[in-house]
Amino acid sequence: MYSFLRFIFKVITQLINGRVNVKNKNKLPDGNYILVGPHRAWFDMLFFALAASPKKFTFLAKKELFNNFILRYILNKVNAIPVDRQKPGPSVIKKPVKLLRTTDLSIIIFPSGSRHSDELKAGAALISKLAGVPLVPVVYQGPLSFKQLFTRKPVSVAFGDPIQFDRKSKINDEEQAKLEAQMQASFDQLDHEIDPNFKYVDVSKK
Repeated sequence: MYSFLRFIFKVITQLINGRVNVKNKNKLPDGNYILVGPHRAWFDMLFFALAASPKKFTFLAKKELFNNFILRYILNKVNAIPVDRQKPGPSVIKKPVKLLRTTDLSIIIFPSGSRHSDELKAGAALISKLAGVPLVPVVYQGPLSFKQLFTRKPVSVAFGDPIQFDRKSKINDEEQAKLEAQMQASFDQLDHEIDPNFKYVDVSKK
């Protein structure tokens, strides 16, 4: 079902928007990994999954999306993990770690947690450490709303160098700050590689 839905998304987006420009796909490691990137559009994770094809992914989704039975059916078919943002709980870490260890699914995580936040959080690093898989920075540049997809504005996805978190090290404030700086530097570099003049503007704050 996952592969079928990905194929449908690919056909639809190519018809209404054109082909996706993918950079540095050769940097994707063998085995499982965690894609981490800034969250810029509600559908950017779909383009990440499409760009990294044929690799299959799971991702975190706020639990409210599962209230709609149609969305719940689709989210379950694409391996989404429901998250209570108010009370995350240990399952937010345990479920992704288990999937990364026991299945062939990689995971997409937005460290900021929201499209409207620039603050990077520690969840991705902890999951990476416990599962023993690298973080792979990724950025999306393109339409920011469904309506803009029909303008045929180019879509680009770029992958960065994998970041391997030492399983023996502790995720303290100092290490987390270093990791956040490394991820942000990678995001900035990838954005510049796609378009040196790129500047993300959150359309909800206009």
